[in-house]
Amino acid sequence: MVARLVIAAPASGSGKTTVATGLMAAFARSGLTVSPHKVGPDYIDPGYHALATGRPGRNLDAYMCGPELVAPLFAHGARGCDLAVVEGVMGLYDGASGLGELASTAQVAKLLRAPVVLVVDASSQSRSVAALVHGFASWDPGVRIGGVILNKVGSDRHEALLREAMEDVGVPVLGALRRAPQVDTPSRHLGLVPVAERRPDAVDAVAAMAAQVRSGCDLEGLLALARTAPPLGAEPWDPADGLSAADRTGRGSARRPVIAVAGGSAFTFSYAEHPELLTAAGAETVTFDPLKDEQLPPGTDGLVIGGGFPEVYAAELSANERLRKAVAELARSGAPVAAECAGLLYLARSLDGQPMCGVLDADARMSGRLTLGYREAVAVRDNSLAVAGTRLRGHEFHRTVIEPGAGADPAWGVVHPERRVEGFVQQGVHASYLHTHWAARPEVARRFAEGCAR
Repeated sequence: MVARLVIAAPASGSGKTTVATGLMAAFARSGLTVSPHKVGPDYIDPGYHALATGRPGRNLDAYMCGPELVAPLFAHGARGCDLAVVEGVMGLYDGASGLGELASTAQVAKLLRAPVVLVVDASSQSRSVAALVHGFASWDPGVRIGGVILNKVGSDRHEALLREAMEDVGVPVLGALRRAPQVDTPSRHLGLVPVAERRPDAVDAVAAMAAQVRSGCDLEGLLALARTAPPLGAEPWDPADGLSAADRTGRGSARRPVIAVAGGSAFTFSYAEHPELLTAAGAETVTFDPLKDEQLPPGTDGLVIGGGFPEVYAAELSANERLRKAVAELARSGAPVAAECAGLLYLARSLDGQPMCGVLDADARMSGRLTLGYREAVAVRDNSLAVAGTRLRGHEFHRTVIEPGAGADPAWGVVHPERRVEGFVQQGVHASYLHTHWAARPEVARRFAEGCAR
């Protein structure tokens, strides 16, 4: 039994991240052990959540992992905690395009049996806020909106008008927050700037969020609401699920394969469950920073390069020629290499004219077009992650293009929402724009770890 709240909003830009992160930090600083979660595929917000709580920020994605895994993944992350705070995505009822409530904050709240706190941008309204909240509270009887936090309130008079309007709605006001420039977090082409790129400033911003929430929110009322959540009735997800003991890497051998995982400021996108799965599959994961480290970790048998912002650091990544050569040499040896989005760009011949690792005969560049959305894909051929025909769901989020978009052996055949091939498979390399969540298919981690051991 974990007390829990879902922080939602009528629309993006209402202040969910500020409020959710501030609540996490405020409760953590009061002595509670707080488990942070984020609905959907977002990688950046969980970094701020982790900074606020001292625990890994974890995603709950009903599209990529399936609704049946949402509660187990939540229970895994929240095990032993006093309170869990779940930040929603987009508007409360916005889900995967054309698929109803799937992957929406509302669906996740129902799957978690958690009360919802609605964060409303009240900056351009007074009495109308009551109509808005009434509509959201009555839209789906399965969603329990237990409170409202009024954000961007202009003055004491404005707050009084808002509170008066809310009296007839039956949803308590649990906070009213003024505009506070000191809690603003800088953004760029894919959203907020990640914590890893601005850690001292991010620490200050999170502290300011906590102070703002403490001064403007009823923390006791919010905690009491969180404690009304009923027992979840879900067994915690186990990273060893799907990895049968007989098939685990290292069986009969004392040696565990070493899998290097790219990190640092350029490669900040990852799911906490991936290294847990690789460890359960018998591997040892070691993080390295392609901006600073000139060699791969000693004994590297395989390489995982996730998402991030290599386009921001193209010159610095290019300047680290020794590491680029080491990565290319590892790939030429046939060792398994899994590269997603930023990793794909790093393996290319060039990025915005800067030499990269040259593993792929392709060139990447920034573009003015945002590619964003969920995808359903099929493995075109056997590779280091999956056997041909394996189906999974993923997510694309980038403003870069790579030419060509697919190699002679593509990584994936995208079957929804459009039909196309994309990515590259060559020797042990699997490189693609598609972000995937391995908790949905644990055999991916097992196959990759076994390939590294060989």
